Amino acid sequence: MNFPWKIAGIAATLACSAIIARSVLAGPTTAIRPEDRVKATRLVAPLSGADERVPLQPPRLVGGYGLVEPADREIKVAAATGGRIAAIPVAEGQWVEAGQPLVLLDASIEAASLNAAEADVAAARAELARVGRGLRKEEAEALAADARAAQARAELAAGVLARLEQLGDASSADQLDRARRQAQSDAMTSVAADARARAALGGRREEIDAARARLAAAEARREQARAALERLTVKAPSPGKILQIKLRPGEYYTPGGADPLLILGDTRTLRARVDIDERDIARVRLGAPAFVTADAFPDQKFPGKIVQIGARIGRKNLRTDDPVERLDTKILEVVIELEERERLLPGLRVAGYTDG
Repeated sequence: MNFPWKIAGIAATLACSAIIARSVLAGPTTAIRPEDRVKATRLVAPLSGADERVPLQPPRLVGGYGLVEPADREIKVAAATGGRIAAIPVAEGQWVEAGQPLVLLDASIEAASLNAAEADVAAARAELARVGRGLRKEEAEALAADARAAQARAELAAGVLARLEQLGDASSADQLDRARRQAQSDAMTSVAADARARAALGGRREEIDAARARLAAAEARREQARAALERLTVKAPSPGKILQIKLRPGEYYTPGGADPLLILGDTRTLRARVDIDERDIARVRLGAPAFVTADAFPDQKFPGKIVQIGARIGRKNLRTDDPVERLDTKILEVVIELEERERLLPGLRVAGYTDG
């Protein structure tokens, strides 16, 4: 009884298949009209009246993004010790020579120490001159007392140094350095005082040797005080222009902090450090002509030449805001020396190109 229904089902299936096959073979039912073709190829002027499309560089060029920098890169100038900034005798944009003072840290304590050390040197020289004229009994006793006092000071300074060394990280490096210098100075003073005391009981030669030893110790303390004072004046390590001053007078500077005191760079020659994709490094050669472009100067090319090619593949140094940019691309640094000296500023983002 189901046989007629089976025949009907097979017939319906074959009919549907035929209809689908005819539709596929027939293609789209809507043909493109000639007037639509004309509209699709026409050019529509932008509202501004100018073509805002950016022409692409010829495919033969190799390029990448980079930053403008001074000839020998930027120098982040720092100080060897911390302290309050007393004065900054330079300004941003100023050219400075090597050895010129850039930042003055507060040096009132160190200046007083130097004055005291110079006074000790003068006293030691006077004593040496006096020893040559002879020594009385009372003077010998005074020298012995000075030797005992100097020994006590040396022992006290040594004890303070030992306690600070036991504290480890709990004490600052500056305190530990000061304690170490003080212990060395007091130890030398004790040796000199002991020599003077023994010379008072000995002959003429011993007296003169003791006076000379005291003079040498005083001169050593003076040089130590002068070095500590000079460390508070930060000088330019090389000629260059002050690109940026990070701190201001009155602020406290800490060595190893997030910011240096200032940034210095030799802008007599500018360079662009460009990231070249690792797939294009075979097309880059030393001395090849190149140029850079910048958004700040549209339709302008700043010529130059390749003066340095990196020796190692690395990660990108500069990232753009392009959402389709590949962040895992490996690059090779290529340095382009630019002919431009005025308009391009260090830190400006540019695009560099070369045809190899």
